[in-house]
Amino acid sequence: MVALDQCREGAADLIHVDVMDGHFVPNLTIGPAVVRDIRKKTELILDVHLMIESPERYIPAFIEAGADYVTVHVETCPKLEDTIQLIKDHGAKPGITLRPGTDLSAITGFLDKVDLVLIMSVEPGFGGQEFIPSSLNRISTLSRLLNRDDSVKRPEISVDGGIKLDNAKQVSDAGADILVSGSGIFGTDDPVRAVRAFKEIA
Repeated sequence: MVALDQCREGAADLIHVDVMDGHFVPNLTIGPAVVRDIRKKTELILDVHLMIESPERYIPAFIEAGADYVTVHVETCPKLEDTIQLIKDHGAKPGITLRPGTDLSAITGFLDKVDLVLIMSVEPGFGGQEFIPSSLNRISTLSRLLNRDDSVKRPEISVDGGIKLDNAKQVSDAGADILVSGSGIFGTDDPVRAVRAFKEIA
């Protein structure tokens, strides 16, 4: 897979894999079989983002296929703490995320139970969207919340949606640890150079 080779050559830290079911979001993408194929082609960390209804039904299969992180939406997990524990029980690191319109209060009670918090800076479902400017405030607010208590393990803040080289520093300065970019890398003339440029910013 050429894109995986480009990420490796550019020294990317991880591969973010979007999984969509055509229900929670309108688009339909991949399943565990594709994640398994990706796992065979790379040793990079696989962060699998489940934009699907009833994710607990599929979490074990995605972890068995090679997911290192599994990130779920608070909107699809009525028993979020149980879902987080399910991810841990199957040997992966749990992540949580929420739509841009969902208040951050929906996740604040779970921040000490996860390894990653994903801020969606576009509506989930399709690539190539424009970054939502108000996301910077959400990132900085979350960062302040996480930095209040040094005794609690701090999950990493990941940001996904409309991240390009011209706004990556703003996102990083707001508190992001991980910058997820699709078209900002693979929509350029030199994806390897783009990955390296992102690495310098983050």
